[in-house]
Amino acid sequence: MDTTVPLNHGSFLAFDFGLKRTGVAVGNRMLRTATPQATVRAEGDARWPLIAARIAEWQPDALVIGVPFHPDGAEHENTVRARRFARQLRGRFGLTVYEVDERYSTTEAHANGARDADAAAAAIILEQFLRSLS
Repeated sequence: MDTTVPLNHGSFLAFDFGLKRTGVAVGNRMLRTATPQATVRAEGDARWPLIAARIAEWQPDALVIGVPFHPDGAEHENTVRARRFARQLRGRFGLTVYEVDERYSTTEAHANGARDADAAAAAIILEQFLRSLS
């Protein structure tokens, strides 16, 4: 992952993309922590107004998206879907979008007892990204 992130990118909104649910978390560079937010429970184009509302509410400097891979690093259908979602975020909102390998984030969220595993996974993804910043 390229972690060359401009210093003016201090606040981030992260997404754990799913076809029916998209986890959301907010965090910042200074504290290097992330807080889960309510999961967007919508499919297809119905999710965009809900995501737009989150972006308007939090006004992040950039976005972070978890991109899943097989355990061996190989891509699969959801890898392609997540990257498409990242491109759509860039195009719709004009913000920089950073992609993070999100293998095992949902498993970790479940292991930690998360009530909203999608939102918790988004927070895990964002904290992983924030830890990688120099």
